[in-house]
Amino acid sequence: MKAVESDLFKFLQGTKQFIIPIYQRTYSWTRKQCEQLWNDIIKVAMDDSIPGHFIGSIVYIEEGIYQVSAVKQLLVIDGQQRLTTLSLLLNALAESMKNKGDDAEKLRNKIYSYYLINKEEEDEERDKLVLTQTDKATYTAILDGMNLPKEYSPRIIENYKLFQDKITKSKLEPSQILKGIQKLFIVDVSLDRNYDNPQLIFESLNSTGLDLSQADLIRNFILMGQEPKVQKELYNKYWFPMESSYGYKYGSYFDRFMRDYLTIKTGSIPVMRDVYHEFKKFMTTQQNKSMGSIVSDIKYYSDFYVKMAFAESNDKELDESFKDIQELKVEVAYPFLLQVYNDYHNGVISKSEFLEILKTVESYVFRRSIVGIPTNSLNKTFANLYKEIHRDNYLESFHAALQLKDSYRRFPNNEEFKSELKIKDVYNFRSRNYLLRKLENHNRKEKVDIQNYTIEHILPQNKNLSREWQAMLGENWAEIQKQYLHTIGNLTITGYNPELSDRPFIEKQNIEGGFKDSPIRLNHGLAKLSCWTEKEIKERADIFTEKAVGVWPYNPLPEEVLAKYKEEETKITPVYTIENFPYLQGDMLELFNALRRRILNLDASVREEYKKLYIAYKAETNFVDIISKKSKMHLTLNMDFDEINDPKGLCKDVTGKGMWGNGNIRVTINNLNEIDDIMYLIKQSYEKQLEMSDERVY
Repeated sequence: MKAVESDLFKFLQGTKQFIIPIYQRTYSWTRKQCEQLWNDIIKVAMDDSIPGHFIGSIVYIEEGIYQVSAVKQLLVIDGQQRLTTLSLLLNALAESMKNKGDDAEKLRNKIYSYYLINKEEEDEERDKLVLTQTDKATYTAILDGMNLPKEYSPRIIENYKLFQDKITKSKLEPSQILKGIQKLFIVDVSLDRNYDNPQLIFESLNSTGLDLSQADLIRNFILMGQEPKVQKELYNKYWFPMESSYGYKYGSYFDRFMRDYLTIKTGSIPVMRDVYHEFKKFMTTQQNKSMGSIVSDIKYYSDFYVKMAFAESNDKELDESFKDIQELKVEVAYPFLLQVYNDYHNGVISKSEFLEILKTVESYVFRRSIVGIPTNSLNKTFANLYKEIHRDNYLESFHAALQLKDSYRRFPNNEEFKSELKIKDVYNFRSRNYLLRKLENHNRKEKVDIQNYTIEHILPQNKNLSREWQAMLGENWAEIQKQYLHTIGNLTITGYNPELSDRPFIEKQNIEGGFKDSPIRLNHGLAKLSCWTEKEIKERADIFTEKAVGVWPYNPLPEEVLAKYKEEETKITPVYTIENFPYLQGDMLELFNALRRRILNLDASVREEYKKLYIAYKAETNFVDIISKKSKMHLTLNMDFDEINDPKGLCKDVTGKGMWGNGNIRVTINNLNEIDDIMYLIKQSYEKQLEMSDERVY
């Protein structure tokens, strides 16, 4: 590697081409970044005391990229965004001098022939900067003053027009602006293909993870190490079609897909920011496979992911289910559903069976949200769910797997679901529109678009209810309003919300657009009533909750069927109890019970598991483990030592010490007086695990 400081113009001069390899992301600088560059250039242009301005490094491989050529070809590893932006600016500056006299024309020609094109070359060797895909055609059209291609790069056009506008409105002459650009300098870093590892250098330049997405890093990792011919083949056959299928959402959605793909392949759920590093680890296990087969497999599952995430399967029934799952924001179910989709694709299950699984997943997630079960565990539940399916009894084993889950992973049964739905504050519920839409459109062929309607409180929200409403509700009107206002029994949808407002119930029924005049099914029952009291609200809630059981089904399997799957699970998993911990007696048992109560009271989602060597307390995963000793208890906290706030110095760093339990911190407790201090530390570990769980889910 050779690295030297160089001014930008000196770097660009000479017969050479800067070639952006196909595996690099397309041009992506935003208006904000372009404006910052512009401001820096104007600043140095106007201040003679500033000798120069550093804009970063340009890293490239120097020799023999595609073919033997008289033009020196430089394969750009890092710096393509700066090169492209500066080339757009130089082109806009040159065009601003057109037809402005001889001196301007000379300067214009100089910009083109020195910094934008290889004047003596033709065809592919003419342009100094060679971009990829739509970027290339768009940039060439700008350079040649031609019409834009049908599929053009909007970001290149936006930024080119931005620079045109800046130049037009600038108080500086083009020659002064050029003087500012001349003050830019870079670090010129050339690599030797025979001695330098471009991938390692690329990673070190992007180690913060801020510059490139996980998708960019993975693409570069796969393609950078291949020969040019293989790069083109893999990119054109697999990667570019895959990128195109995500459209403008590629950056964020592909990261999520790769997390789910790795979950399927490794059985472990990567944190989003670590997807690239986990992918590299995964690749070390694929040494016996060709890169082509690996990329082909990624695209295979990506096609399923796109069909689900964007509801683009071209099957109306499947797409409706995909949209419902999207609306519930259940991306954590995708690792499981990708595998089920693969089975449907290969004929292992029928379309009706696939639809039943989709609707059951939807029901499982929605019922849990109504009941108020924390979502922390959902990603692990779905990551492992496919392992519990028996291919020879697919649907039954699937239903059994969900129905056998207990505690924080449970599938709420009909009674629990109906009971909680009746009293739920639906109005302030995140999925209220989804809930009302599904109730309105159940078994309805002519679907109602709920986005065209607003939520209506039948009993008004106004705390100062009219005399008519107070008289109808009775002397306990205030308590009734408070208890039932936002519940399902008192809510509907309407296109006449302002007209209905706080009117008495009978007026809401009879005015134009009122309940008697409404085509909305949720309002049909309201048209037949003579009053609206606590009794009617409760009866309407009963009707809707009974209907909800059909919309979000739970079809219990017979006990003898569940027992079959329960027996399998019992055989596999050994059961430990407090009896397996002989030191937990007397004072130690009293201390343990006091501590466990405090830990379990942190949140309803916290659960306790007795392991062979310790007792674990989990939210999404272990946050504290207790190892009992004769006269004390050791606790391991699942955090790094430098993350804990330990004002009393109770914690010990046990990183790499081989402790029982999970984590790098050990703390010891001897008596009841220490519980408050210990709980302060435990709570930090608990909150840390919740934070990490949120990163995995979202």
